[in-house]
Amino acid sequence: MSENNNSPSLQVRLGEEVLFSSSGKWLYPLFDLEDYLNERPGLLKQATVWDKVIGKAAALLILRMGGSRVHGALMSELAADTLEKAGVAHSFDVLVHRIDCQTEELLADVMDLDEAYQILCERAGRC
Repeated sequence: MSENNNSPSLQVRLGEEVLFSSSGKWLYPLFDLEDYLNERPGLLKQATVWDKVIGKAAALLILRMGGSRVHGALMSELAADTLEKAGVAHSFDVLVHRIDCQTEELLADVMDLDEAYQILCERAGRC
């Protein structure tokens, strides 16, 4: 992936086919994906979610949407542990201890998907 402003920050891929793509910032691409999936339930059972940065918040949102395979260009240990505990196949290019983000700290001890969603939905101004 090239590092220009138009490069995707999130993609959903089925093999080599890109089913969904967003170049948004923070967690907004995942909320856009949620809207996209409303018309396509079950899509994430076969597809891979590729995200530029996956912290715990992104991991929890992907789990809540039914993601079964996740790849992060950069992934935090909190995200990897969360995906591991949920039994979701995941990989990364770079693993870091933490993402330097308030949201990562805010959700450090949250494991309930609905509780995490409510917190993130409010922070994103969607609830």
